[in-house]
Amino acid sequence: MKRMISLLPLAALAALAVLFLAYGLHRDPQIKPDALVGKPLPARVMARLETGERVSLLDARRQATGSGPVVVNIFASWCAPCAEEHPVLMALKAQGVVLIGVAYKDTPNHTRAFLGRLGNPFVTVLTDTDGQAGLDLGISGVPESFLVAADGTILAKHTGPMTAETAEAFIEKANARP
Repeated sequence: MKRMISLLPLAALAALAVLFLAYGLHRDPQIKPDALVGKPLPARVMARLETGERVSLLDARRQATGSGPVVVNIFASWCAPCAEEHPVLMALKAQGVVLIGVAYKDTPNHTRAFLGRLGNPFVTVLTDTDGQAGLDLGISGVPESFLVAADGTILAKHTGPMTAETAEAFIEKANARP
């Protein structure tokens, strides 16, 4: 009897492992929550990489362009998929898309070196050194991008590195807005 009781925690742990494994195998990784789509961009205040001036994400969005949508891209110098995505961001800039960068949990020096090496597609870069803006936006990792309307409403979210095809579909969502 004592032996059966001593095996009970091991049996419970094994049952939990089977439960988590079953959930993980049947979960669609393409389904990601977009809780902020249709809601206002959070007004988190961060420092501009270029000047150190403190500005809210919402104000940076307002200052970036007049009436068109803006892409807010969350990236980091230590993120390999961010470097993979970077040529797509540079192509978007060349097409006239306005991009705001948010350097997530990164140092300003590393961010400057990253952008110096790969090019800077952003009209402004904000530094989220403590990750609080990422929490406000509900990101699950980097890179993530948000399409933001002129009024500050989040129109769409893309998780992971953008390809040319996903970037085109992402930007088309701005044109589909009534």
